Amino acid sequence: MILVTGAAGGPQGGTGRQVVELLLQRGEQVRAFVRADDHRAGQLRKLGAEVVVGDLREITSVRPAMRGVTRAYFTYPVTAGLLDATAVFAAAAREAGVERVVEVSQLDASPEAGTPRMRRHWLSEQVFDWAGVGAVHLRAAVFFENLAVIAAASGDTELAMPLGGRDTLVPLVAAEDVARVGAGVLLEPGPVDPVCLVTGQMASVGEAADALGVPYVDVPPQEWERRAMEIYRDAYAVEHLTHLWALFRFIGTGRHPLYFVTDTIERYGERAPMTLAAFARGR
Repeated sequence: MILVTGAAGGPQGGTGRQVVELLLQRGEQVRAFVRADDHRAGQLRKLGAEVVVGDLREITSVRPAMRGVTRAYFTYPVTAGLLDATAVFAAAAREAGVERVVEVSQLDASPEAGTPRMRRHWLSEQVFDWAGVGAVHLRAAVFFENLAVIAAASGDTELAMPLGGRDTLVPLVAAEDVARVGAGVLLEPGPVDPVCLVTGQMASVGEAADALGVPYVDVPPQEWERRAMEIYRDAYAVEHLTHLWALFRFIGTGRHPLYFVTDTIERYGERAPMTLAAFARGR
């Protein structure tokens, strides 16, 4: 039995939902953890998943969901509560004797990272490691879906971001590719590197806008924050993205040790990385 969180999916990528589908296609038993028993939960049941409803931050929800589970996939949305959910999930997984937890982290998760969210992700990684649950950390780049949401907020008339000139580089990846890596690592019988970098494309923000078929517009950070609150309606998400875009703007066109396409997608996802242009054509 494999437990998958974030199974209902969402507009920012929804890797949990895609992992459920990939595992079911391969004949695996899947327990899908969702926050609400809505139509999305009903769809998961029709696909063949066992659905459990609860709050990832609450041990009384996660502990029973973990019973009988051998491997698990952990993802948490960009909102408050990551470390609470991590502690709960890690404790429940350790108690249940789970042999591998695959968790979605961020590309530059470290104690010195440039955003509070990335530093929290590093702490989350530490907790899973301490729990002794065979943790594998998928350090993922910026999802294509993140850019698509920003473009959609303008009615797909522009990609308005505070990234400076068109040449500012951004590491990117399709959520589908992250899900494929996640499913592949969950099913890998042998040992796996504890940290897997997952970047599918390096592109300038101008190239990203071109791929989405909209012009890129550089906006001042304060204007971005105002627009972002209207889009996300979550101060935590806005804080993270504001810091993240400022970091990319600072690096600009410079070199960075994490600015390269990784081989993880081909190794565990069993295909070449999807391009942003291909993603845009499929929207």
